[in-house]
Order: sequence, then C-alpha cells, then structure tokens
Amino acid sequence: MTSQPKRSESGAGLVDYIKALPQYLLPHHILSRLLGHLTHARHRGFKNWFIRKISTTYQINMDEAISSNPDDYEHFNAFFTRALKPGTRSFIGGEEIISSPVDGAISQRGKIEQGRIFQAKGRSYSVLELLGGDEKLAQQFEDGEFATIYLSPKDYHRIHMPISGKLEEMVHVPGRLFSVNPATARVIPRLFARNERVVSIFNTEAGPMAMVMVGAIFVASCETVWAGEITPPAGKKVRSWDYRQANDAPTLAKGDEMGRFNMGSTVVMLLPKGSCAWDASAQPGAKVEMGQVLAKRG
Repeated sequence: MTSQPKRSESGAGLVDYIKALPQYLLPHHILSRLLGHLTHARHRGFKNWFIRKISTTYQINMDEAISSNPDDYEHFNAFFTRALKPGTRSFIGGEEIISSPVDGAISQRGKIEQGRIFQAKGRSYSVLELLGGDEKLAQQFEDGEFATIYLSPKDYHRIHMPISGKLEEMVHVPGRLFSVNPATARVIPRLFARNERVVSIFNTEAGPMAMVMVGAIFVASCETVWAGEITPPAGKKVRSWDYRQANDAPTLAKGDEMGRFNMGSTVVMLLPKGSCAWDASAQPGAKVEMGQVLAKRG
C-alpha cells in the first residue's frame, strides 16, 4: 500500500496574490530569452561577478561543485548547471528503490485521484493536460502516483534517473513561464499544466514512468542528454518524438543524468498504480538530495 502524505494545506494569502498578479502581464518568453543571452555572456568580469553574486545571495554550497573558481566556468549558465564533485551524491539501494532525481524540496506527492494531481490547497490539475492531451498516455497513470519537486536557485540543476529505464517518447508542450515557487503554486490555477514543459516517458521495471521538466520564468531552455536543447519553442503546437522503434533509443541506468534546467524550475514524476510505497521521510515540504530514497517499488 502507498502511504498518504501529510499534505501542505497552507492556503494562499493576499500577499501571494499581489506578487503573482504581475506575472500574468509579463512577456515570459521574451524575458527568459533575454536572460538566456546574459547567462551565456563570456565577458570574464561580468560572468565572474554574476556567479559570485548569485552564490552569495542564495548561499550556494560551492564546496560540492566540481570547481569553486568562477574562472573555470565559460559563462554563468555553465556554473548554474555545474557538475558536482565525484562522490558528493550517491544512489541508495538497487532497482527496488526509487530515488530522488534532483536536489530540491518536495512540493507534493501521493496518489493521482480521478485523473488529477494535487498542486496546493484547493488547486489541482489533470494528468491529461500535463502530458499534452494524449489520452492513451494519460491512461497509463490512472490512479497512479506522483511527486512534484521544486528546485530553488541554490540547488544542483541536473536531473538524474530515479530508476533505470528505456526512453519511449518525448513530448514538448508549449506554454507560459510563470514562476513555480511555492507562493505562486498556491495562487495560479493549473500552474504545472500551463507552463511550458518537456515530458519524457520511460519503460522501467516499475512500469511506465513520466519525467516532466516544467519550465518557469527566466528558464531559458531545458535540455535532455539525448536531444540537447528542447526549448524555447519553435511554435505553439505540441511536438512529440517516438523512440519505441528506434535502434538507438536511449537506455539510462539509475543515477544517469537525463537532463538539466538552464535556470531553476520543477520536476513532476509520474508512476503507475501500485508501483510504489512512499518513504516516510518523503513528505511535502521536505528537502531532498539527488539519490535520496523517495519510495520503494510496490
């Protein structure tokens, strides 16, 4: 059986609404592309200042980074998507353990109920819209399990496989780029199903698994290790890539890197019904590190 989470039921306050209101008016993609250009600037003085400023502001633990010297990064984005020193993280257990794919904080986790995923008090969104409107794909996660993990600017921004899997499909769903911080999640309806996202479907020993990389304001692009940069969008239509018959379809082992955010965002992981039992430590609001136990296979 799957243990039920102690869901964070803190409702939105007036301050949350006031902060979120301007986001409806902002030109999300234009701002994100402008920041994308800044984060790729190679001017030594600027990018070193930018790295030091963000490191200090968000108290980034530079002792874990592959290098703590700003000169070793060609631009700010290289620093933001930095690798960790070998041995800094480890994946506990074998394939019976489903691990956290990222460093971050658990926003919510639990059962998918009547095709909907819990977002925040009084708010939910459908699996169907999250996955780009594909009914056949959404049915695979009917009454299944989900975990939503938020990555703050201080976190490590590469995404790794929670269990081993073979890629079957990738879907790019265009959308807005609202902030995805907890305050915004309490205010904006269907947040994660409205923002631009990249959906990767894997065949695993636990059944089908969806790894959804959700974009956010100032996230200039998302990348996967097999396709490179997926966003910004080329248009407004949902795009999909079928890897089921491909001879070179990627097979990734547990712990392998699968993608990264160029600036921070959120990952939503979906698993089928009866596939896992959540670990008692994996409660909404809990901090997690990549490789930490999230659940055991059911």
